[in-house]
Amino acid sequence: MKLLIVDAFTQTVFGGNPAGVVVLRDGEDFPSDETMRKTAAELRYSETAFIKQLDETEFHIRYFTPASEVDLCGHATIASFVALLHLGMISDNCVCVNHTLAGDLNIEVNDGFVMMDMATPVEIATIDEIPDLTELYEVMGTSYDPASIKLLPKLVSTGLPDIMMPVSTRADLDAIDPDMKALSALSRRYKVTGVHAFTLDAEDGVTAYVRNFAPLYDIDEEAATGTANGALTYYLHLHGLIDPVGKCCMKQGEKMDRPSTILTEINASEDGCLIKVGGSAIIVAEGEINI
Repeated sequence: MKLLIVDAFTQTVFGGNPAGVVVLRDGEDFPSDETMRKTAAELRYSETAFIKQLDETEFHIRYFTPASEVDLCGHATIASFVALLHLGMISDNCVCVNHTLAGDLNIEVNDGFVMMDMATPVEIATIDEIPDLTELYEVMGTSYDPASIKLLPKLVSTGLPDIMMPVSTRADLDAIDPDMKALSALSRRYKVTGVHAFTLDAEDGVTAYVRNFAPLYDIDEEAATGTANGALTYYLHLHGLIDPVGKCCMKQGEKMDRPSTILTEINASEDGCLIKVGGSAIIVAEGEINI
């Protein structure tokens, strides 16, 4: 099987978020779940995508962390379709269908830039009780100050559930230092992937600076997260902080020295809300994997 290492949400090698991409041979079925999990653990990236081609523009992709399978992964999807374009398995300026555990999602590839549909956005819950707020922020290595933090955390999903956790300034964001064991337990209790911390203290052209933590899935911090930034876009829409039809630019990974740019689009109306997430990617390496 073909193996590629791809840096997603960046145009620079060693930037963005690296993903493993395994492309199955024509007519070949997925390896066992345990083999795919062990492969992800061997590669040591936050997610590895396994791609089965069903038709010329139709694919079934499964996503594994070193710990388990997840329903969807934004950066590994961006990586996958840039890899497919690189291998000549799709043409540029096309629309594909990606079958995932989070649903069947449209993928647009234009001039090498990949824009993917997110799953239907869902607002799951708001964390609004003082003991719960205090616990969350303390687990994240900071403190809850209602005088400076005007927004409340929410559990939101556009394919994977995360806690959207606002902080006041970029300095506050940089200072976050979670207790990973406690965060894993808290994530398990809330039934979320992890915490997506953000600040709107941003320069012109940037909607938010963000950091993402998911130690429950063996990901202490992630340099770029498509699904979580899709969820953040929906969160900002719920609070009326962005237009119902428009674009956002999220910056992530600076603290990890892997700067990432994640672009999102929202189209919200009485009939529903469609969120897309997109970015560029760079092929770092390719070869064969024997599994």
